Parts: sequence; structure tokens; C-alpha cells
Amino acid sequence: MIRFRLNDRSVELPDAAGETPLVYALRDPRVGDMTPKVGCGQEQCGACRVLVDGAPVYSCTLPSDAVGDRHVETAAGLDTPVRRALVEADATQCGFCLPGIVVAAEALFREDPSPEPAAIVQALDPQLCRCGSHPRVVRALVALAGSGLGEAPPTWSAAGQGARGARPDDRPLPPALVATPSLARWIRFPEPGRVLALTGKVDVGQGLLTALAVIVAEELDVGFERVSVLSGHTGHTPDEGVTASSLSIETSGAALRQASAWARKLLLERASERLGAPATDLAVRDGEITGPGVNERLDYWDLANEGLDAEIDHSVSEKPAQSHTLVGREGHRRADVAPKATAAAFVHDVPADLHARPVRPPSLHHRLTGLEVEVDAPGVLIVDGSFVAIAHPDEYEAVRLAERVAGAARWRSAGEAPWTPRIEASRRRAAEALPLRDGVPTRAEWRPTPTPHRARYTRPFLMHGSLGPSAAMARWTAERLYVECASRGVEPLRQVLARVFGMDAADVELRHVPGPGGYGHNGADDVALDAALVARAVPGRTVSMKWSREDEHAFEPLGPPMHMELGADLDADGRIATWTHDVYGYTHVTRVHPQAPGVDLLAARWLAQPFAPTRPRPALAPEVGIHRNALPIYRFADTQVTKHFLPDAPVRTSALRGLGAQGNVFAIESFMDELALAAGVAPDAFRRLHLAHDPRALAVLDAVLELAGGLDGPRGMGIARYKNRQGCAAVVAEVAVDEERAEIRVEHLWIAADVGRVIDPDGSRNQLEGSAVQAVSWCLKEAVEFDERGAVANRDWESYPILRFSEVPQVRTVLLDRPESEPLGAGEATVGPASGALANAVFAATGLRVRDLPMTPDRLRRVAAGL
Repeated sequence: MIRFRLNDRSVELPDAAGETPLVYALRDPRVGDMTPKVGCGQEQCGACRVLVDGAPVYSCTLPSDAVGDRHVETAAGLDTPVRRALVEADATQCGFCLPGIVVAAEALFREDPSPEPAAIVQALDPQLCRCGSHPRVVRALVALAGSGLGEAPPTWSAAGQGARGARPDDRPLPPALVATPSLARWIRFPEPGRVLALTGKVDVGQGLLTALAVIVAEELDVGFERVSVLSGHTGHTPDEGVTASSLSIETSGAALRQASAWARKLLLERASERLGAPATDLAVRDGEITGPGVNERLDYWDLANEGLDAEIDHSVSEKPAQSHTLVGREGHRRADVAPKATAAAFVHDVPADLHARPVRPPSLHHRLTGLEVEVDAPGVLIVDGSFVAIAHPDEYEAVRLAERVAGAARWRSAGEAPWTPRIEASRRRAAEALPLRDGVPTRAEWRPTPTPHRARYTRPFLMHGSLGPSAAMARWTAERLYVECASRGVEPLRQVLARVFGMDAADVELRHVPGPGGYGHNGADDVALDAALVARAVPGRTVSMKWSREDEHAFEPLGPPMHMELGADLDADGRIATWTHDVYGYTHVTRVHPQAPGVDLLAARWLAQPFAPTRPRPALAPEVGIHRNALPIYRFADTQVTKHFLPDAPVRTSALRGLGAQGNVFAIESFMDELALAAGVAPDAFRRLHLAHDPRALAVLDAVLELAGGLDGPRGMGIARYKNRQGCAAVVAEVAVDEERAEIRVEHLWIAADVGRVIDPDGSRNQLEGSAVQAVSWCLKEAVEFDERGAVANRDWESYPILRFSEVPQVRTVLLDRPESEPLGAGEATVGPASGALANAVFAATGLRVRDLPMTPDRLRRVAAGL
């Protein structure tokens, strides 16, 4: 037997488990510690790290027999000031990295209870975080090391500006309430002292459920801690489509606010009847109803016993902003952070009878020609056309079995012609030109306009790069399918799964369970089909399907490359008279959709009776995909923007954080600095000349410059309003460039943002900072490469590096709160401005204009050489 101490208990493993990596032994149900995560299996991400006799080690490669008679500690057992500091600071987004970070930080603080910031960063450097939460983690630990609270975030408020009062009764209902008007589908009072809010949107690390709970508690006048939120469960929660485009607070938040106002009004009317007092004389304090001369104790829960069977068919008054006591206030802690640091909180942690792994072809275009392998029970081999998977009761045995089956599989290429990942000239000439008219792509004739100032900008294929490989659980019972997955759109996925299996959608049930950050459309939908295919072969048994790191990198839908060509003409006063913007690219939108002619799930194309994917078509709505934020925030006398659609991407492409906004704003903000230089005007002053029509954008510009202390030195700025109607963000970046090594380091980021009414300030800052840090990673390090077969070549974190703790800037953020305005999306508002600010800062530091991403040392040297 292998005996060791795990946290505060003794554990025994059979000798046969000696070669099993410790992470699998710990996660085995007989031990049951799910905090160490399998992120890569190669000692590259740190998600698996644990303490062995006080030293941090990678449990993904450490054999279990190496810990015999030793003390193993995981994040679950580290109820220490380090873990508490990180949890209380909400120092994460998706949380998949958090247990490993707790372990690494704990080891440091045991050696030195007051480490310097540099030591903290060094200790955390082995840990990857994809969400961009690095600054929050470091701030929390620096504050702990100094036994202080750290620096308070800067504040700015527009309270009192604009119209005051409640939302007027004559405003249209939020579309989600029109689609689902039953009050009981949104708000319930399930037991005394508790309120349940229901939403079809899901929390993918953005703190959405916290913000929705704040909205509901505010409108009902109950304590924040009384509200819980049920999300993303087909047949139980409202159908709100897909969680995307930074729209959840605008859509589901608006619906829940109005539904809460309805519930309050209905219950006060019941109280009025019972108490014999006008409803207008009654007040609510933490759910208890009081009023002049009222001696009876009465609360919501007494009155809700009759049910909430109202149909919401018109708007009712909502609380005015000046009465808010929760919305816009600090201190609302996320309920999901502690479990993510200490317990089974992810879809990867769901108990299962069988653990499954797919066996993938070399590339998307290969098909199975032979498989001569025997799989003994209790293992299971599933082959359906070119879809191959295995399952086994023991997870590590499933990993080894998948490797053995992969070695026996023979594949042939589908004969795809060689291709280049670049959007070269021949492809651009063949693209469909769609000039924008009032922001809408049209099939009007495109006529290029010559201009004296021209520049070209590009970005490569990018990965979502979720820290945890995609996972899902599925179970078939009788003729019903049940799936738990991290999909952002369980309702549309339910319909498409039903189509694949020839079922009625009513017999398919999906529930969202948190996964690692996806940043758009990653593999979370695909793996649900994989799990369901395996579960169909073993009815009545629960199947946990997990991809490997190689699967994730090689087969996720990629963020598409972009090619932007900008032109301008300056008038005699140095203002922009003519502006042209031509953006070329593949589709950014291939999510599953019930009405799509094809099935846009990875395995569907490989089945014996395959389902072809939908042939991409250009999106012709405003601010979608390729042309998102191609219209500049600035106003010019003549603005010509054209989307150029390329239909045949050589690999799967889909939505990545910000979609086309990152590439377009990177190009626009870089070009604005180039034009300011040509006009002999300071970059900030040049922007002001073209923002006079937008006082809120000017306020954001003023705020970021005040926060940063100006643009002197190696600094650059960028500004944009996401989708030209949501959150407006400005970023100032400061860089240092090592001339000998040609390495760019971002030292500081300053962010100012107007996201309308701020619901949860800390959550908004978390999203703004995270997307800015992720954009820095894209700009400095990331590009997908391909081999001669057209297969993704970067299949681990060494070949696809992302920003590490030692490379992350210090970040400060100020929110321009506008309580009387509607809330606006914040989650993707900084990806473009941060990218433009970085490019402009590099020019300020070096005099080199880098127009092609990423800004690697090789790229910088080539630009310096004029190549």
C-alpha cells in the first residue's frame, strides 16, 4: 500500500496505483480532492500543483508512489491567510487557475510572511492564468504581505447628471420578458428568507450572477445575501439564447430588474389588501413590509405562498437611481470563488461511472481508414465513422487507453490543397466586398478611394486557449439525454443535439456547469456532443468526457486572422476629411444555431452518417463579426468602411473575445497616432478634434489621462466604444523595450471606462482589466502556426506561449459611473483600446511602427530593418 497524509487525513492507495500521476489519484472518488486540476499534463500551466512536504510540485507528472509516507497538501486543505486573501479579493475570473495559485503563494508565504512584490511575482510565474486576473492576484497578495488593504480603486461619478427618476412605465418591456412573460419563470420565493432569481444567461467567470443578484436585491429591497441565481438549465430557466457580446446585464439584467419590480408591486398589493392600507403607504426593508399604523409582522414570504402567477405584459415603475443602496456599491463578493478554490466546482469535477477521451485524427481534414485494436472490459471503444473515443472507469487508465488506440489508428488526408494562414493578396481580391451604409453591410458597389495617407495592419489566427481542456458529462436513460456542460448557449445546443440524434428536443436536457474561461466560442459545445455519443453507447451510465491539452489547442474553433487597410486625407486645418477602412477576414460566428442548415459541432462531420457544417455567410447586421468596431468612434466629413468577406476558412473559426473589435480598433488607434504625427498634433489633442460630438467619450479620455498623468514618455493611448453603442473605454499603456533583446514589456496600463450605470464596480473592473491583459498577451506573444498538412502546430503552452505573471503590467482602473443611465456591456470593451495603446507606446519608445501582430522580438527586428 502507498500511504501518505493528505491535508488532515491519512490516505491509502493500492500499490498498483504507484505509476498513476498523483493528480489522478487525488481526484479519484476514493480520495475525492478535486482542487488539483488537469490542465496540460506537461508541467506547463501549474493548475495541478500541490505541496509535498511543503514544496510546490506538479502533480500531473509526479507518480503516486513518490509521495509515500509524505505530507501532501492541496488548496482544499489550505485554510490559511493566503487562500482567504485571494478568495476575499475575488482574485480570479473563471477560477480554474485558482487552486494552483493558492498552493504556489502558500509555499512562498511560509518561507517569508512578508515577501516583496517581486518575490510574489516570481513565485507565481509557473502558474498560467488565461483570464487576465494576474493584477488582482498580485494586489491581493501584496496587500497580505504588507498587512494592509492595498490602494483603494480610483473613483469618478456622474451622479446627478442627466434625468433622474425611475424607469418610466411606458418604456417597452425587455425582449426577454416578451418572450417569457410568466413572472414565476424569473422570480420565486422558495423558502422563508430566500429569493431565487432565474436567468437563461450563464456565468463564465465574469461575475454575472453576482451582478444579477445585486439587481434583484436592490429592486426587491432585500439583503444581497438572500438572493441566489439559477442559470442556464433547459426546461427550468428562461430561454435567453447565448451568453455573448457583453449583453447579459443589458438583457437579462433588464429583464430581472423589471420582473423584480413586478414581484414587489404584486406583493405590496396583496399586503395592502391584508393590512387595509394603501400600497403607496407601505415600505419594504429586507423583505419585511411596514407602514404607518401597521402592527402586524408581514413579509414577502408570507404573501408569496399564493404563488407568483402573473403575466408581465407592460412595464411598471422601477426604483430611481437616487434610492439605490446596493447597485453601484463596493463589497459584493462572488459566491462561486470559494468553492472554486476549495471544492468540486467545475464540469471536470462531476462524478461519473466512466471517464472518456476522444481519439482525434491528425487534422480536421483527415478520416479514419483502419483501427486494429482490442479493448478489454471494463474499457469501452466507440467508433462511429471517423469519430473514435474510449471510456474506462479509471480516469488515468482512460488516458493511457486513448494513447494506445491513437497509436493503432490509421488516417488518410481528405486531399485539402496546401494553404497559407495569411490573408494574402489573391484571397483579398476574391473576397466579397460589402460597403457599410449606416453601419449595415450592403451589396452596393465598392469603389476604392485613393488617399494620400495609407497603412495596412494584420493579426494572425488566435486561440481561445482555455486553461482547462473542454469537458462535459452525459447520460442516456431510456429515450432521454441529459448533459452537463460549460456551453454558453444550452438552449440552442439542446436543439442541435436533438437533430443529431433524431430526437424530440423535449427529450434532451442540458444544464450549464462552470468550466474554464472560454472567451467566446471554444470547445464547450463540441465536447457535449462527444460526451453524448459515448453515453449513447453505454446507456444508463454517466460519462465524463474530457479533451486533452493537445485536443484543445488543435481542434478548438480559432479566432480568425484579420487584414485591415486604412486610408485618410487631412484638410488644411489638420483634421481628417476622408477616412477609409477596408477589413478582410473569415467569419467570426459559427456557433450552433437551430435554424442553421448544417450542424456546427466538431464530431458531427466525422460520423458514419455525417452532418456537414454550415457554409459561412457574411453577417449583414450592424457590428457583427468582421466589421465590429470598423466604424470609428470619431466623426469625419467622409467615412467609408467596407467589410470584405472570405467564405472558405481553412480551419474552423468563430467568436473570440471582442470578435473583430480587437483588430479593427488596433488598426484605427494606430492610424490615428500616425495621422496625428503627420498633422503635427499631440495624439490626445488630435483625438479631441474628432470627438466633439461625443461628450461621454471625451470624459473617458480626460479620465484616463488624469489617471495616468498624461502621455509623456514611452506611452500610448487607445479609445473606443464597444460596438459603437456599449461601454466606452480608454487605455494608456507604458512600455519598456530591451533594445539588445528586442523584447517589449508593458509596465503599466491605465484604464478609464464609462459602462453606464455600474452594477458591481469590482466585477466591472475585473472584466475591463482581464480583457486588457489578455489583449496584451495577444499583441506580444500569440499566433497559431500550422504544419504542412494544415494542422495546428502549437499543441501545448510552450509552442503557444501566453502572458505570465512576470510579464503582466500593473493596472489601475477608474469607472465613470452614470447611475441615471442604463448599464452597458464591459467585458470586451478594452481589447481594442489596449491593443492600440500598446502599439502607440512601442512607437513612442522606439520610433518603430509595428502594424503586424504579434509584436515579437523577431517582428520588432524586422520592422527596424525596414522589412
